[in-house]
Amino acid sequence: MKTIILSNLFLFVFLSRIIFPQGQNIPITVIGDSLVGKNINGESIREVFGNVTLTQGNVVITCDKATQYLARNDAELIGNVIARQEDLTIYTQQGFYYGNLRKCESHVGLKLNDNEVELTAQSGEYFFDLHKAVFENNVRLFDSVSVLTSRKLTYFRLEEKAIAEKDVKITDTENIIFADSLEHYRSQKITYAFNNVAIKNKKNNSMIFGDHLEDYTQKYYTKIDVNPFLIQVDTVFINIIDTTFAPEHIDTVTIFTLDSLLIQSKVMESFRDTLNYFIATDSVEIMKGSFASKNNSTILLRNENKIITKLSNAAQPVLWYDNSQLTGDSITIYLDGSRIKNLDIDKNSFLLSQNKNYSLRFDQAASDKIKIYFKENKIGRSEFYSDSKSIYYLYDENEPNGLAKSSSESATIIFSNSKVDEVRLYGSPVSEYYPENQVENNERTFTLPGYKFIQNRPTKNSLLKYFDNRKKFDWNNE
Repeated sequence: MKTIILSNLFLFVFLSRIIFPQGQNIPITVIGDSLVGKNINGESIREVFGNVTLTQGNVVITCDKATQYLARNDAELIGNVIARQEDLTIYTQQGFYYGNLRKCESHVGLKLNDNEVELTAQSGEYFFDLHKAVFENNVRLFDSVSVLTSRKLTYFRLEEKAIAEKDVKITDTENIIFADSLEHYRSQKITYAFNNVAIKNKKNNSMIFGDHLEDYTQKYYTKIDVNPFLIQVDTVFINIIDTTFAPEHIDTVTIFTLDSLLIQSKVMESFRDTLNYFIATDSVEIMKGSFASKNNSTILLRNENKIITKLSNAAQPVLWYDNSQLTGDSITIYLDGSRIKNLDIDKNSFLLSQNKNYSLRFDQAASDKIKIYFKENKIGRSEFYSDSKSIYYLYDENEPNGLAKSSSESATIIFSNSKVDEVRLYGSPVSEYYPENQVENNERTFTLPGYKFIQNRPTKNSLLKYFDNRKKFDWNNE
């Protein structure tokens, strides 16, 4: 008989642990300095005053006053409320504890601290058995390296996972991320952001927008693969002469202007390790001042201050600068601050310049490699290496005067005000002159192999249309 009783007792304890884990549905106990029992509308309640302690399993709550609802197994908590479960502590001035749900909630402001994160909000609830917090209104989550704010946040403590919704912003030492919603894995330092995403890099003054982001902080890697768009703001200071007050009084005024880099593509990736580079792939469009490009692969090497566009999917990158168009298998742009210093065009290189007054006339130059040098933000000199060919239209006091067609092993072209001023041919040069009467109305017959005039040049307005339906962010104050 004793064996049967012991067996039944063991079975009862075992089942109670399954059915009522960690004290669930076990009546809460409330003690304090004084207690008043009441019966209101047929419900038995206890009002406990002074040094109140509520206990249920491993949950211990202290406060100044508690109203215990016996049948419901709930309690209202008032004044200096502190709820503890192992290393978790929740602070509020007024709340409610639901014993059967093992849940604590407050709508007057609360703070959660578990020695790893601090979570605050105007209202929220915490499920002790699920180790889950659901906080709303002015939510802020702090840890040692980042701050996350939103209007709603669900935090899973054991997984160290936060799901944030509505006006989400997460800030760390390097980046600020905005989004409509976000999943953040704190210990792994991985973030997924969705819809109206913007990531601002504090170091290089750039901002990338999109609708889906993956950020891996420990790998220094970020990817945006839905509607990505990059803006990198560069500052330029220009000195001008000021004679506002008197013509004889000369002064210098510094004007602040912006010369932004704009990039749009299908996918963007940022690698923030020691190389510090950025890659845009598939249907890439670029604008920077008078420079524009379309290509399928762009690499921005921030430490080296240069941009590389490459042949991809059998499509050559194309670059425009003022009235010139450049194509090649690879184009490398070297920057000096915010301005282009020089650029290299490698393999199947072609330079095409359209005359502003005679739209059918295109100066052309082709070579295996072209190097172009800029002076005062305009093309100053072009150098052509290996199998150089060219066609240049001639003018006499701005009136058409035929063209010159030449070939050589290499060549150098000097520009003045974006026009050809001098052509120097080296190594077995051959040159032919065609008079104007043979050229007029026959311009299309004078083209070099590889000639291709591409008209869908990106413009700043076409790229900035992307922002029409997006949230706006304060660039300076964020």
